[in-house]
Amino acid sequence: MTDLSKTDSSPMLRVSDLTHRVSLETDTLTILQGVSLEINRGESVAIVGRSGSGKTTLLGLLAGLDTPTEGTVELDGAVISELSEDERAKLRARRVGFVFQSFQLLPALTALENVMLPLELGGTEAPEQRARELLERVGLGERLNHTPRQLSGGEQQRVAIARAFASDPAILFADEPTGNLDNRTGQAVSDLLMDLNREQGTTLVMVTHDEHLAERCGRQLHIETGMLTEPDLAGEPAH
Repeated sequence: MTDLSKTDSSPMLRVSDLTHRVSLETDTLTILQGVSLEINRGESVAIVGRSGSGKTTLLGLLAGLDTPTEGTVELDGAVISELSEDERAKLRARRVGFVFQSFQLLPALTALENVMLPLELGGTEAPEQRARELLERVGLGERLNHTPRQLSGGEQQRVAIARAFASDPAILFADEPTGNLDNRTGQAVSDLLMDLNREQGTTLVMVTHDEHLAERCGRQLHIETGMLTEPDLAGEPAH
C-alpha cells in the first residue's frame, strides 16, 4: 500500500538494479539490464531511444503494468514490484495516470463519458462536473457528446489527456503521446501536457521519439540495448 505520510522530499520513483528478461522457445532475451534511477516529485522526464531499445518495457515496469525479473520499483513509497496484481491495480487507480499513443478510448462512449468513467469507478463526487471542467480545459467543451470516431486524432488525444488527469494522479506516464499526430497537432498536445504538468504539479514520465517534446522536459534519459544513461549537459557530469 502507498505510504501517504511520505514527505515531499522523497522521490516519486526509485528504481534499483532493474532487469527484465523474457523466455523464448530456445533462449532468454534480456530487454533491460541493471537500470537504476530516481525521479523527484513534480519532475518531467523524457525517456528516448531507438525502437526495440526497451523504453516501452521500462515504462510499463515503472507504472506497475508488469513486474521485473530482478530489482525493485518504488512508486510514491510503495514497492510495487512486490505487490500482487490486484494491489498494483488499486495503486494505479489512485495515484497513476496514463496517456497512450493509440488513445485507448472506449468507442461506444462519448468524450464526456470516457473522462467520467475513471471518476465514477473511483467514487469521485460530481464526476460529470469534473469531467466537463477538464474537457473545457483541453479545448473540447463543444465536443462533449461526440464519440471517438467523430473526433480527430488530436481531439481524441486531448480526451485521453483529460481522462488521465481526471483523478489528480501523483504521476502520469505517457507512451509516445504525439506519435500518431501531425506536427501542428502534436505541438498543441505537447503544450497541453507540459501546462498540466506545471499547473497540477504532477510528475510526468514519457517515452517519446519527438525530440522537441523531449527537450521540453526537465531531464532526458537515453536507453540503448536495455541500459539507461543520462547525457552530460554543458560539460557537467551525469547524475
